[in-house]
Amino acid sequence: MTISGHRIELRGAGVLLAADRWEPTHERKGTVLLLHGGGQTRHSWQRTGARLAEQGWRAYTLDARGHGDSEWPDDGDYSYEAHAQDIGAVVDELGEPPVLVGASMGGMASLVAQGDNPGLARALVLVDITPKAEPEGLARITAFMEAGLAGFDSVHDALDAVVAYNPNRTRPPRIEGLRKNLRERDGRWYWHWDPRLLSHRTNRPEGAVEREARAREAARAIAVPTLLIRGSQSDVVSEEGARDLLELISGARLVDVSGAGHMVGGDDNDVLSRGLLEFLNEVALTV
Repeated sequence: MTISGHRIELRGAGVLLAADRWEPTHERKGTVLLLHGGGQTRHSWQRTGARLAEQGWRAYTLDARGHGDSEWPDDGDYSYEAHAQDIGAVVDELGEPPVLVGASMGGMASLVAQGDNPGLARALVLVDITPKAEPEGLARITAFMEAGLAGFDSVHDALDAVVAYNPNRTRPPRIEGLRKNLRERDGRWYWHWDPRLLSHRTNRPEGAVEREARAREAARAIAVPTLLIRGSQSDVVSEEGARDLLELISGARLVDVSGAGHMVGGDDNDVLSRGLLEFLNEVALTV
């Protein structure tokens, strides 16, 4: 039986957020909130949402503010604090503590949200993000996103740009999936996220020291079961950065995904989902 997501809207901190809800077909074990990285959309979690529902978890895949079908804030606030406040508002609406699963930007927002509110979530999963992030990897992501601001002549040109960014990816991205992240205007194709994301003060290279200090403060306050899923070839999270997180969060565990880079879900979604499910079944169900 194929499980499909049901489109809904959830209230963030002053913005409406688009989401898909994946309902389990049998007794529900709990709720998982899946949060994507910068420049992505909720559709990057589509396969994971369906797989979690098959295993008895209600899953929500969420478009972050300024991304996909969610609203763009009038004030252009794309700080981790603002994303974290959105998570808090969504959890309040859900009415139960979920497991927070965040990749990159979504992981940093989850870390800050949970650190500020220890009762927010049942457990925390960070996908290739730690307080100590490698500046070269972050700069490469920013350069890729900036290069796309002028748009593309075709969806295939966008696909070529993604492949060039991640040439070692074993499973090439699908044209159908990319279309969900693009919008056509005046004959050109543009990534569907607010360009102000890149110019916000807290997301600029000069904000790195402040971001790391804020993330380390949040990590020290985390008391729920925590899993870090790292791409073994990541240029954003080094082995040192992973060890640092494990020292900051007592009892945190690590899963290294062999052959995967920073975009772990796209590089090897099966391994990511398997590691996530093992964590949920072994740890989160005992909370």
